[in-house]
Amino acid sequence: MAAALIVAEPEGATRGFLERQLVQDGFQVAPAVAAGEALDLAERLRPDLVLLAELELCLKLREGEPGRSWNRDVPVILLGPERGGSLDRVRALERGADDYLDRPFAYEELRARIRALLRRAGPRAGDVLEAGEIKIDRPTRCVWVAGQRLHLAAKEFELLTRLAEEPRKVFTKDELLREIWGFMSKGRTRTLDSHASRLRNKLRPLTATPYVINEWGVGYRLMLP
Repeated sequence: MAAALIVAEPEGATRGFLERQLVQDGFQVAPAVAAGEALDLAERLRPDLVLLAELELCLKLREGEPGRSWNRDVPVILLGPERGGSLDRVRALERGADDYLDRPFAYEELRARIRALLRRAGPRAGDVLEAGEIKIDRPTRCVWVAGQRLHLAAKEFELLTRLAEEPRKVFTKDELLREIWGFMSKGRTRTLDSHASRLRNKLRPLTATPYVINEWGVGYRLMLP
């Protein structure tokens, strides 16, 4: 079955171009002009990926809204402003985007990134990881903590899964940024720290056990030895 995408792009010519090209490449595409329309589509269609242009829309997708039930873990690619820079990229990732492209962008690169993200978000071998009270089902991307379901954004899930693979190992920040975000150097980015903080805050109401432990000056581990 073809992957279903929402293209939330306010600029008409760009939206039309993306819709035509993606349909020709075998995707099912639902275009949206405004943020509210995109959120309605996300709830109704349950897309495999959302392509969008607004930071606030990305944040709303991740945080959810009372009474709404779209998938807050849906993969998101954000198309940044004309000749955006590293700061725009960092802001997008900190607000929950899984990938980012500046404008002008090459459609072929965007298509490759969409397919790569869909592969990463799809079922993977490895069955179930268990670490302490945490249980991770990789094929379904479901997480339970002390028997309670935990909903995570895509990068939060990848971070938790990587830590759970070796729960007592201290992963360096460079290591995690390279493996999960593709950064070659941590530089000044707070992306990892922001995701670790959000992950820790989501775990805290479900368990008294401390998880996602910051080893100051080094990186993170999932559990104490």
